[in-house]
Amino acid sequence: MNLQKVYANALKNKFALGAFNFVNMESLKGILDAAQEQNTPVICAVSESAFEYMGFEFLKNLITSARNTYTVPFFIHLDHGKSLEFCKKAINCGFDSVMIDGSHLPLEQNIALTKSVCDYAHKFGVQVEGELGKLKGVEDNISSDEQLFTDPIEAKQFVEQTKVDSLAIAIGTSHGVNKFSGEAKIRIDILEEIEKVLPNTPLVLHGASSVPQNILAKLIELGADLKKAKGVPEEILTEVSTKHNVVKINVDSDLRMATTLAVRKYLKENPKEIDVRKYLGQAKKDISNLVKNKIINVFKTKEIK
Repeated sequence: MNLQKVYANALKNKFALGAFNFVNMESLKGILDAAQEQNTPVICAVSESAFEYMGFEFLKNLITSARNTYTVPFFIHLDHGKSLEFCKKAINCGFDSVMIDGSHLPLEQNIALTKSVCDYAHKFGVQVEGELGKLKGVEDNISSDEQLFTDPIEAKQFVEQTKVDSLAIAIGTSHGVNKFSGEAKIRIDILEEIEKVLPNTPLVLHGASSVPQNILAKLIELGADLKKAKGVPEEILTEVSTKHNVVKINVDSDLRMATTLAVRKYLKENPKEIDVRKYLGQAKKDISNLVKNKIINVFKTKEIK
């Protein structure tokens, strides 16, 4: 089972795959434990900074170990690759999919950069995700003060000229935990216009963590300074998963929150505990529970037949 076939199945049967970011063994196992239990495909994403944090050889061996351990189909994806060189590094590490983020560039330069990655990656059967439009917010080494919605006409030109396999669009989501100051506003009308001109293109939403308010409240109670945090309502994520052509939804902040809460809560309740396996083990379980909820209740990811 390859990612292209899974995307085609998602387009046909109206569901999305979660793309969950991992940074270590515990977060990867938490994601894959949930997918294995539900027998659903999943995307495990690695940002450039997480790639560097884990290191090439460790990450490569971690991926190999995971593939030898889990039977459920999962796909390793580079999140926000900034250059052809880094995308090559990810492909050499055994990634199934890479994202090249040229959204900060003028359209023609973005097209040229994305096409160069597609030309290289497709020789190895690796899928490529491009991005058009800008998301506000900060996450890892991604930062923008500007919100620029995706233009449907430019989107059609971009996909046709680059031969990209999937397209990340900007319709109102943003990176980080502080996504909205008031009511969440997602431009479904722009999504519909993009679908009209690109009816068969798998679409992607970045910056789509829901920032669960129950987790947020507990983190604040334990001293976290996150009082303005507000994410994308889960009902909106379900709508774009089941009624539109969004087949991949990125989740990072929610996993960070679940991990941080697990560690803070465990150490507060067990002040004498110094066994790293205990509190990171709890974090792994909480990540798994969060991912299961997204798979079942939010993205409606279909079981593998």
